[in-house]
Amino acid sequence: MTARLGQMAAAMGVGLAAGLVGTLAMTLSSTVKVRGRQSSSAPADAAGKLLGAAPVDERGRARFSSAVHYGYGTAWGAARGLLAALGVPPAVASTVHMGLVWASEMIALPALGVAPPATEWGTAEIAVDGWHHLVYATATGAAYNFMDKGTGCSWSRPG
Repeated sequence: MTARLGQMAAAMGVGLAAGLVGTLAMTLSSTVKVRGRQSSSAPADAAGKLLGAAPVDERGRARFSSAVHYGYGTAWGAARGLLAALGVPPAVASTVHMGLVWASEMIALPALGVAPPATEWGTAEIAVDGWHHLVYATATGAAYNFMDKGTGCSWSRPG
């Protein structure tokens, strides 16, 4: 039991590192302006609402937004590691991971009143948002698979 918990913790640790890689990839993907609009402040607005924090100026808002973006994406990497530790095959784990991350955005942001529901987005907005989440999940999964050496959590290894 203790060994299994250690494997799960190790996989989640690798997942955190992979989540950072995925977040960097998503950041690069989103810097290519295909929509001609500014980055969304909704994730930072949601975090601010939950934490009771409100940056006082534009510079503070930019820093807070970056911290939320990188913290959130990195933290979600732990879920990707947990999926691997549970024995979910890599391609399935990355697909489930993307679904979890994207669904959490689609549910939490409107529930917190910081973004409209996806039913009010246009098709192009949903497609671009989906693309960025696909980039994140693919990069996170690839980084996880690359770094998953010695954790004993790879789905193809006996555990």
